[in-house]
Amino acid sequence: MHQSAYAVGHAGISRHGRCMAAVSSCGEGALLSHRSAAWLWGLTKRFCVPIEVTAASPRRTRVEIRVHSAAALTAPDRASHEGIPVTEVPRTLLDFAAVDPHYLGQALDNARRLGVLDLIAVDELLARSKGFRGVARLRTALEIHRPGAFTRSGLERRFLELVRRAGLLQPSMNVFVEGHELDAYWPSERFAVELDTYDYHGSPAAFETDRIRQENLKLAGIEMTRITGVRMNREPTAVTRRLRRLLAQRAADLNR
Repeated sequence: MHQSAYAVGHAGISRHGRCMAAVSSCGEGALLSHRSAAWLWGLTKRFCVPIEVTAASPRRTRVEIRVHSAAALTAPDRASHEGIPVTEVPRTLLDFAAVDPHYLGQALDNARRLGVLDLIAVDELLARSKGFRGVARLRTALEIHRPGAFTRSGLERRFLELVRRAGLLQPSMNVFVEGHELDAYWPSERFAVELDTYDYHGSPAAFETDRIRQENLKLAGIEMTRITGVRMNREPTAVTRRLRRLLAQRAADLNR
């Protein structure tokens, strides 16, 4: 199949077999990496060719194998999964961020779903990888996955601060309307804002309840939008600009 890698007895090689052959042909210490490692860990369903390998010594990239340098790898970056030497999940995510940022968010979601997203290990890797491609992208993409970043009271204070700075009419907070508690509510516009964090709405039960609640409010003539703590911190101007437009649009609809 490659230099020093042979298929014996048949040519029907699985994707796992092709990955193992690629790693074996790149010498001792080589690891499956980047997009290929993300596929092996289950972080993406996309199996890309050429297969990507990080090699301990410089090697020429071939038609079916893309070889990366292992100069920055340390012992914690090395793992074995399904019998194949591969970069550990944090290193895989960093490499993936460098070469495939469009699908990075999806890869992080899958890592969390599979229970392999170790934020402490990722932060340790980022701390010793300053200047490497993908560091800034990965750090930004991780913001939404950091638990406890926003308390309920802190989220509300941040929201009211943005409303005040934007010169918008202050809403009623934590009021009951039509049998539901609303985080922020403008009675004259019959418009509500739900302040969202994954911690409060991340379970399957909460997911279902939230959808039914939103339907009940809509049937009662109340429109609602959701604003996350991550968005308020990352793009406060865009949040208040869109909120202003939504309130104006709602007022116009009611006056027709």
